[in-house]
Amino acid sequence: MKIKKVASELELERVVAGDEAAEVTGVHVGDLLSNVMSRAQAGDLWITIQGHQNVAAIALLTEVAGVVVAEGLDIDDDTIVKAEEKGINLYQSQLSSYQLAGQLYDLGIK
Repeated sequence: MKIKKVASELELERVVAGDEAAEVTGVHVGDLLSNVMSRAQAGDLWITIQGHQNVAAIALLTEVAGVVVAEGLDIDDDTIVKAEEKGINLYQSQLSSYQLAGQLYDLGIK
């Protein structure tokens, strides 16, 4: 499913629009960046509570389709700038990681 459709279905707040035609092929939920680096797959939608600029670097490295910062937590301005520079899809949600993962599962993204 295209990330633009996923974002619409989950009512995600778009912070940075990268490649909105990116295909979401899986989900990775994690906040420990070293774990995300080793386990996230290209095409995953990464759900995290981290909002600092290392998130943009990890997203670029792992080639995830996009990042969702959950629980309405703040995203650093530096993160937004990096995401814009690198074309990373960056979203925010008031929902918890658990709720977002459940909704993605219901959409058929497993």
